[in-house]
Amino acid sequence: QLQLVESGGGLVQPGGSLRLSCVASGSPLDAYAVGWFRQAPGKELEEVSCITSSGARTNYEDSVKGRLTMSRDNAKNAFYLRMMNVRLEDAGVYYCNRFGGSNCIGSPFGPWGQGTEVTVSS
Repeated sequence: QLQLVESGGGLVQPGGSLRLSCVASGSPLDAYAVGWFRQAPGKELEEVSCITSSGARTNYEDSVKGRLTMSRDNAKNAFYLRMMNVRLEDAGVYYCNRFGGSNCIGSPFGPWGQGTEVTVSS
């Protein structure tokens, strides 16, 4: 059974950097696109980024383009989100999840992990 464990969150100052990690166990995800999702306080869960199964293509929500970089290591069944020039609006709990196929299409398909919280404050 697939399990997703996110880590790497914490307190970061505006303009700072952070690297989030997501490790999957119980099922290989090399055939699936994977996304990072953010639950900001008082807001709905939103997709922040997505990477195709091969890693050849990534998509980003408009406000994070140029600042966040998603990558994956299929050998480790792991996924990463490099956050640079962090803004106040980046704060929230970040989750990873897989899609139903190899491309970033549709809704998240797997179980949700516990997430990792990013707090942005000076």
